[in-house]
Amino acid sequence: GAGLFVGSGVVIADTGPGAFITYALAGVLVIMVMRMLAEMAVANPSTGSFADYSRNALGNWAGFSVGWLYWYFWVIVVGFEAIAGAKIVQYWIPAAPIWLTALLLLIAMTATNLFSVSSFGEFEYWFAGIKVAAIIAFIGLGALYVIGLWPHKSLDFSNLTANGGFFPLGATAITVGVVTVIFSMVGAEIATIAAAESADPERAVAKAANSVILRIAIFFVGSAFLLVTILPWN
Repeated sequence: GAGLFVGSGVVIADTGPGAFITYALAGVLVIMVMRMLAEMAVANPSTGSFADYSRNALGNWAGFSVGWLYWYFWVIVVGFEAIAGAKIVQYWIPAAPIWLTALLLLIAMTATNLFSVSSFGEFEYWFAGIKVAAIIAFIGLGALYVIGLWPHKSLDFSNLTANGGFFPLGATAITVGVVTVIFSMVGAEIATIAAAESADPERAVAKAANSVILRIAIFFVGSAFLLVTILPWN
């Protein structure tokens, strides 16, 4: 959520109107990783997922390193999400300091997780549903605005080239933003980790991997394209 709602602003500022191409490039990388993970998960369903695959292929040092690097990544993400969430909350409660709001969000998330795994799963499910509904609503309304079906609005793609061109910071700028976008998209691999624990891993893993393609295309690439079309990139 934070990667798209907050991170997209950073990517657009560093890239220009071509930011949606950055999302597409990063999406291709994530999809390739997902396909490879899916193949390994089907061949060898494991709750340890890629840490186990690293261990089997390269030895204990690789499994140990990958497992702890993944843990470290999520520790950083939790902090980032809490701060980004606090910045979003400030739109409605401007008087609350960011550190306090972030702390309250962290406490709420940790408490839900410690209470029981099932309650955390239920919590995540409904909040993810709200997030997806919000993105779909934005894409629907944004598309109406861009194609001219919005009241007092005509078909308009001028923002893609009006402020310094399609690549105002140079064509290579689209590759710079990939690092930030990858950070936003990491988490998709959880689908293959969870699918390996399902009753029918082969079917579940294939379904999870294929659904990621559609989600990246619509939620990330689609949202980024609408943003740079509706608003001047700068």
